[in-house]
Order: sequence, then C-alpha cells, then structure tokens
Amino acid sequence: MNIETIRWRDNHIELIDQTKLPEKLVFLKCRDIKSLHDAIKMLKVRGAPAIGIAAALGAYLGIKNFKGGITGFEKQLNGVIKYIGSSRPTAVNLFWALERMKSVFDKNKKYPVEKIKKLLFEETTAIIEEDKITTRRMASYGVSLIKNNDSILTHCNAGALATFDYGTALGVLYKAREDKKRFRVFFDETRPLLQGARLTAWELLRHKIDATLICDNMAAVVMRKGLVNKVFVGADRIAANGDVANKIGTYSVACLARLHKIPFYVVAPVSTFDMSLESGATIPIEFRKPHELIWIKGIQVAPKDIKVYNPAFDVTPNELVSAIVTDAGIFRPPYKKSLLKVKEFKLNQL
Repeated sequence: MNIETIRWRDNHIELIDQTKLPEKLVFLKCRDIKSLHDAIKMLKVRGAPAIGIAAALGAYLGIKNFKGGITGFEKQLNGVIKYIGSSRPTAVNLFWALERMKSVFDKNKKYPVEKIKKLLFEETTAIIEEDKITTRRMASYGVSLIKNNDSILTHCNAGALATFDYGTALGVLYKAREDKKRFRVFFDETRPLLQGARLTAWELLRHKIDATLICDNMAAVVMRKGLVNKVFVGADRIAANGDVANKIGTYSVACLARLHKIPFYVVAPVSTFDMSLESGATIPIEFRKPHELIWIKGIQVAPKDIKVYNPAFDVTPNELVSAIVTDAGIFRPPYKKSLLKVKEFKLNQL
C-alpha cells in the first residue's frame, strides 16, 4: 500500500489515526507516552504487529529525554514499559516488543545512559525492519494456498493498517494480486467498531481487489450459497496448541467454515505466538466499554441504560483451524507437534 502505518519523525511518533478512516487519512502525532497509550487504548493504532511497533517506539519516547544515572534510568524505563503494557491485554506483540526493549537494557546496563538510549532506538528500527521482512515472508508462504478463481472471506482488518506497511492475512491477498492470480474477496463489517467496513474496505479499494462488503450475520448465507471457498484471518495471540485469539466474531466464522467444509486459515508472525500458554483458555480477553455497542459513529442505536457484554476478542479452538501461515512456514494439525518448530524458531531469534 506504500503507506507507513506508524513511524518516527522529528523526535515523536506519527501514526495513522484509524478511527478517522475511511473518511480522512490523518496522521496523529504522539509526543508523550500518555498520548501513545491513548492511541493504543482507543484503537487509533491497532493490529497486533502494529501495536508491537507502537509499544517499542513508545518505550523509547518515554526515556529519550531522561537526564540522570543508570538507577534512575532503569526505574523510568520500567515505569514506561508497565504503563504502555496496561493499554491493552490481548495482543501479545505489545508485550513481546516491550520485553525486547527491556532485554536491550538488561544486556547493556554497564554502558552510559546515552549509549543505552541509542541502542534502544536501534532496537525499534530493527523491529520495524523485521516486520517488513516477516509480513512479506508470510505472504510468500500463504500465496500457495490461493488458486485462480478462489473466493475468500476475511474478518476484521489484517492488512497494512495492522502491521507496518503490508499485512498478515491481507498481505497474502496482496501477494496473490502481485502474482496476477484471479480471485475475489468477501469481507464482513466486524461489529461493533466496523474494522472490516471501514479499514479493510479502504485497503482493498486502494489495491483494486474485487471485494464485496457483507454484514457479519451474512457469512452463513454467503457460505451456504457457495460464494466463498476459503477463509483467511489474522491473529492477536496464538497459544502453544494452536488456539487462536482474534477479533470478536472470528470464532463464529470458523464454526461456519467447518460446517460448510471451507478451509479456515490463520496468518500471523511467530511473534504472535505465546508458547507459555498451553491453550487459548488462559489467553486474557479484553472487555471494552458499553458505548461501543450503544453508539455507532456518533448515532445512538440502543438505550443508554441497557446492559452490555462487549468482549473485543474470542478464541477459535485449534480443531477449527486448517493451517497457520507464519514467517517460519505453514503449520498444520496436529498443532501440539507441528508448533514445536515455532518454539525452536523463536529460541533461535534470541
């Protein structure tokens, strides 16, 4: 898409304010960690890989002006990491990136503070460059799953806006487009915040991909009529057994895909795996405020005093996942066995 979702400019963070899309393409300037925390919390930046990049840049933003000794610097860095980590609980890339920043400090605390600052900034650059490589590597693996005349369903937004500049699930589609494969896409609106209708639509139009918007509750009919033959989605956290946490509604799509014998593919970088969790049962699920269901784009659609249940994510059990596409290759069931290679891959990256 040739647009950087998030970047470092003139000593501050600039990111696309995704709450303004598709009406306006606006870059938000975050000059302190409070504004970055708000940007993550309020979904101005979203998508697991993009959140990880934002977190790393935020850690640097929070310490770049520090004046003092190593003890005070460590205390401030730890405070910044804890604060940014409190913004959202489910996307593991947030904590993965912050841990990388903490690890850089731990390995280099013998050096002067100014040198450590430089090393921390270099780590943010490394994370961004790795995102460019891993998203394209995932796409190169995943494109083998797309054939001419396929019709693909996707949920939420797993494109350039969810990464630095290319995408996870949508990145596979962009690669297929570059390879001149013929296919079409159905994508659902993704209530309550309409990431599909607002963000995926915006991206697919820019890429000139044959795409059709449907309501969330139309997926079953679309499948039953044979209008789609594959599903591609992203992920926010994947447990060691292959259970997948993703935007709310993903589990419903996976159940429907199984009923209609449609392959259900997950696309996510190795950094999205949390190998410390045996299953999705212990993945922390974020619950968001009631107003997101009661109001849509400033219009009240439900009584303001009604009780609301608003989980932002659900967990799709591994038995519904046909394959997981990663930057380390494509993994298939049984996941407890095949994903051991992911653990090895992560250890080799340390």
